[in-house]
Amino acid sequence: MEAFFFWIFALGLVGGAVSVILNRNPVACALSLVSTFVFLAALFVTLEAFFLAMVQVIVYAGAVMVLFLFIIMLLDLKAEEARPFPWGKVSMVAVLSLVFATFFHRVLDSLPAGGIILKWGTAGGIADARHVGLLLFEKYLLPFEATAVLLLVATLGVVILSMRGSK
Repeated sequence: MEAFFFWIFALGLVGGAVSVILNRNPVACALSLVSTFVFLAALFVTLEAFFLAMVQVIVYAGAVMVLFLFIIMLLDLKAEEARPFPWGKVSMVAVLSLVFATFFHRVLDSLPAGGIILKWGTAGGIADARHVGLLLFEKYLLPFEATAVLLLVATLGVVILSMRGSK
């Protein structure tokens, strides 16, 4: 049953992320990003990380997306939809993402807890903010920092994709 829910939520997550990239309407992209955040929160719930799931929905799907929608409303939506799709930049970002994902996978496999498969009911039931903070900054500092690098790479990908007129 765990694998069934994992694959349902993982496919929804990947589908929402692909929709964010391929959709031409910025508002539709933002709504696809919200669905991606919700599927990610559902994955956190399956891992019994209820605090992270709650923070994911409240902070990212709520507060950050409201900020994104305000910024999107400042854009000229018709001009954004009329622009040609940057297939060259998207393929370059896809290749760089695959290279980074390969290195990220190798780093995670080299960690002592990298090969452990999490099962429902084995989390121990402690999921308050203090416990999560201690885990992030003591036991899982390297994966936490690797995630920060992943976010930086994603930010650079957005900057590359949004560059106008340069080839």
